[in-house]
Amino acid sequence: MPQSSSSIQIAVIGSGYVGLVAAVCFAEMGHGVICVDNDERKVKALQSGDTLIHETYLPELLSRYCNKEIRFTTDLAEATRESQAIFIAVGTPQSETGDADLSYVEAVACEIARSLTKYTVIVEKSTVPVYTNEWISRALVRNGVPRDLFDVVSNPEFLREGTAVADFLHPDRIVVGSDSPRASEVLAGIYSPLTGGSYYQRPDAIGGMCSAALPPPLLFTSTKSAEIIKHASNAFLALKISFINAVSNLCEATDANVEQVANGMGLDSRIGPKFLRPGIGYGGSCFPKDVAAFRSVADQMGVDFSLLTEVEKINAQQKTRFVRKVRTALWTLRGKKLGVLGLAFKGETDDIRESPAVELIEMFIAEGCSIIAYDPAATSRTQEILPAGPKLEYADDAYSTAKDVDALLILTDWMEFAKLDLQRLNSTMRYPIVVDGRNLFDPGKMAAAGFTYISIGRPAAHPTRELGA
Repeated sequence: MPQSSSSIQIAVIGSGYVGLVAAVCFAEMGHGVICVDNDERKVKALQSGDTLIHETYLPELLSRYCNKEIRFTTDLAEATRESQAIFIAVGTPQSETGDADLSYVEAVACEIARSLTKYTVIVEKSTVPVYTNEWISRALVRNGVPRDLFDVVSNPEFLREGTAVADFLHPDRIVVGSDSPRASEVLAGIYSPLTGGSYYQRPDAIGGMCSAALPPPLLFTSTKSAEIIKHASNAFLALKISFINAVSNLCEATDANVEQVANGMGLDSRIGPKFLRPGIGYGGSCFPKDVAAFRSVADQMGVDFSLLTEVEKINAQQKTRFVRKVRTALWTLRGKKLGVLGLAFKGETDDIRESPAVELIEMFIAEGCSIIAYDPAATSRTQEILPAGPKLEYADDAYSTAKDVDALLILTDWMEFAKLDLQRLNSTMRYPIVVDGRNLFDPGKMAAAGFTYISIGRPAAHPTRELGA
C-alpha cells in the first residue's frame, strides 16, 4: 500500500528469518523500509523477489512491496542517514560457553555510529541478554556519537516460524523497552497501525486474531525488563515442552496416554493447552540458544537457575529415548533401512537449525542404519550439511521415502504427513512399522490400517494379525 502521512522511515539490519519478516510487515503497515544485509548474494536475490526462506505470506508481501516501499541494499551508511528508526535483527549465535555471541550486534552499532548525524532510535530486535542496550549505547558513544543523537530501545520479537508474518501483524502483545519518552513516541508511531486498529480495517489485511475492536496491547517497560521478557518467555515455553516430555515418559512406564493427560492439564485456564505436545524435543534457532543464554546470564549474576539445566537435559534425552524406541521395534539397528519424514525442526518451515530430526539421522547412521529422507521444504538446506552418500539419500515425496523400508520414522509435524493415504503407505513398506515422534496419527486407526505404530507417551498399537488374534 502507498505510504501514509504517518509513515516512518525504517531501516532493518539483517535479512534472516526475523529481519526479512519485520521488513515486509513494516511495509505492509504503511512504512518505508530499507533492509540492509552485508551478503550481496542475498541482497540481489531479495531484489529479484526471492524470499530465500519458506514462510507463509512472505512471497506475496515481498512481491507487493519489493523495490517500492521496501528496498534491499548493502549500504548501511545510506540506510542510517535516511531512517528515523533502525532495527537491529542480526544473528546472536550461541558461543561455546553458552553465552549469546553479540559480535554482530556490536559491529552493526559501530558502523551505525559512523553515519549517524540526526536523532535516531536504535532498536534491538535480535534476541539479546539483559544489559545489551547499555553496551550498544556505549559502543555508539565510544565511536563519537553525541548522547542526544540517539536512544536505544528493546523491542523483542515473539514470532513462530511458519506463521511469522501473521504473528507479527496479529501479536499477543508488542513489548517496547524504553527509558526515553521520545523514543517511546517513535515506537508507538511505528506500531500505531496495529495498536490503533487501522490496519485491520483494510480489506486486504492479513487475517488473524486481532481486529479493529480488539487490537494488540502495547506494553512499555524498562529496557532491561524487555530484554528479560524475551529470554524468560522462550525459556518458559521450552520448560513446558520438556515438562510434558518428562510426563510422556512416565505415561509410557505406566501405560497411560499422555494426550489424555495433556488434555486434562490444558483445560485448566492457569496452564492452557499450548506447548503441551510431547515429541522428540524442541529445536530451532531460538529455544536451545535462548535457554543456554538465559542460564548463562543467571550464572554471571550469581543466580542459581539450575532448573534450566534440567530442561536442557530432558530435551537431549528425548532423542536417545527415540532411538531406543526404534531399536525396540526392529530388535537391532545395524543394516536396517529407515525412512524419515521430516528434516526441519518443526512443520511449515525450512529451518533446520538445531533440528532434532537432523541430529537423529546422524545418530541412526552412527548405529549402522541407512536413511532415505524427505521434507516438503527443508531438503536442500539439509543437503548442505548432510550430503547424500552411501548411507543417506533423499526422496521427492513421502511414498517413495517409505518404499521397502524396515520402518518409517516421523520426525517433523508437517500437516502433509498427517494426510497420507495409509493403505498406500502400508503397501509400499517392507514392514509396516511406523515410529511417530510427533504423534500425528491415532493409534487405533493405524492398527486398523495394518501398522505397528509406536508414538510418544501412548501405548503401542499393533495390527490384529500381528497379535495372533
